[in-house]
Amino acid sequence: PGVALCLVVDRSGSMGGARLATAAVASSAAALRSGPDLSVVAFAEDAIVIKGQAAELAPAVVVERLLALRGRGPTDLALGLRAARLQLDASRAVRKIAIVLSDCRATAGDDPLREARLLQELAVLAPENDERDARAFAGAVGARLAVVRGPASVPGAFAALFER
Repeated sequence: PGVALCLVVDRSGSMGGARLATAAVASSAAALRSGPDLSVVAFAEDAIVIKGQAAELAPAVVVERLLALRGRGPTDLALGLRAARLQLDASRAVRKIAIVLSDCRATAGDDPLREARLLQELAVLAPENDERDARAFAGAVGARLAVVRGPASVPGAFAALFER
């Protein structure tokens, strides 16, 4: 209670394959464990709302849609963050957290730093061995960062994000 969560999943070409699978598994785990004040957005050159903040959607359906994502296209990180902000704005929660699952390598769209600064709280889960851009992005906006090696490292990465 009092916490709203938006999972922002990068489905661009640079996040295809194992990286997207790990992001989908991580998001699925979070969706299964979180409360109803949850939204899920997938983005590349466009943004798709998989589950809206106020929508009632069975967690199994959210998981099914996440696991069906395929990576392709450029990365409009600003658009993904804007979509997350719009979802979180629909919540009455005191604490609103966006978790971006991405390498944060913006290749299209507006300045993601500006959009990130409009979010109340931001955390980034980045793929191991390609976290340089995500680390720079998180540092520039004061977001927390955790690195994931694969599906088995997801619980530890979430714990690292919120151990404060």
